[in-house]
Amino acid sequence: FENVTLDVDGNSTHGWFVPRDNARGAVLFSHGNGENISGSLEYIGLLRKMGFSVLAYDYGGYGKSTGEPSEVRCYADVRAMWKWLTETKKIPADKILIFGRSLGGAVACDLAAEVTPRAVVMESTFLSVPDVAAGVYPWLPVRLLASYHFASAGKIANIHAPLLVIHSPKDTMIPYAHGRKLFELANEPKTFLEIRGDHNTGVAESKEVYMAGWKAFVDPLFPQP
Repeated sequence: FENVTLDVDGNSTHGWFVPRDNARGAVLFSHGNGENISGSLEYIGLLRKMGFSVLAYDYGGYGKSTGEPSEVRCYADVRAMWKWLTETKKIPADKILIFGRSLGGAVACDLAAEVTPRAVVMESTFLSVPDVAAGVYPWLPVRLLASYHFASAGKIANIHAPLLVIHSPKDTMIPYAHGRKLFELANEPKTFLEIRGDHNTGVAESKEVYMAGWKAFVDPLFPQP
């Protein structure tokens, strides 16, 4: 793999570019809130098995990325990585799949609403942080108090690339209804993949269904070289 360290507003954002020979495309992967790229190896391996090179990175304050985590910084980080893929690596936008999981789904959505990738995947993600909090604390004015919003509900209609939304009805962290509503708000062409398991076990518990869903989605969009 190749270490990637980029300047983002005076801080550094670190990532790993894991290439594959004769790649069908590249995936820009944004991980979840309680993770860093060292915990993304399973996803990197699955994506490479499907024929993709992968760029995974850490948000500010995560892993080797310096500075403090924030919503603004997450958006700046993913844009810096997109720019590196398209301008430094010279990978055409129509050969890039933007993929985000959990919090990373909101980060991926924010980027995909502004750029033109070949495809987008949002896995186990939410309408917005206040929407999640309101479900947990319905008696509190969380929509007024929330410092971070990561509001994908208002952005997803700006995505015009083919979209795959993945979610499990057994997800106890991000309710299944969030995934279904995001799918409802999205433009065609779009696909919904229902998996099994909780928030962090869905891939392991749904391996065959998960991989088959990915394959059906990416094969028409990223022909094998």
